[in-house]
Amino acid sequence: MEGTESLTTLLGNPFLRGLAIGLVVCIIIYLRGLLRRRELSKEVDRLRSHLHTKLEIDSSDNERRKTELNRLKQERDNLRITVQSLNQKPGRKEIRQFYIYQTALDIMFEKAPGFAPAWQVTLKEAENLFEKSESGVMPLLKRLMPTSADKQVEEYEKISKITMDTNQKKN
Repeated sequence: MEGTESLTTLLGNPFLRGLAIGLVVCIIIYLRGLLRRRELSKEVDRLRSHLHTKLEIDSSDNERRKTELNRLKQERDNLRITVQSLNQKPGRKEIRQFYIYQTALDIMFEKAPGFAPAWQVTLKEAENLFEKSESGVMPLLKRLMPTSADKQVEEYEKISKITMDTNQKKN
């Protein structure tokens, strides 16, 4: 009985009673903290997994965009080169110049009434001159042997000069 009396004495002591109650409360709070910590740890792991998945998706999307951007840049450069080469092809400038001359002629026909007959006569003389220069041995050799653009311009100027001289002698 002495064991029970000492236990009763101990429980009767207010300090020990408060200490026992405080320890029980501390143990309960500690256990709740452990449970909360476990819950928060699971939540952090879930959020990390979610973040990792999102970063992988964003990374693959960024890579796809980067490859598409590079492809579009390459395509733009190819198109730019194509446009430059098409603009530099022989004949483009001449065709453009032809349209400009044709428009100027149309305007002159409308504005200058005496221009049309003089133009028609000059045009027929130029056609006859070129027909003469295209027949014979020399034009055949010129067609067979490639010449540079500078030589062609020189030949055209010679033909034009001969035509002008011939026309002046007739008048």
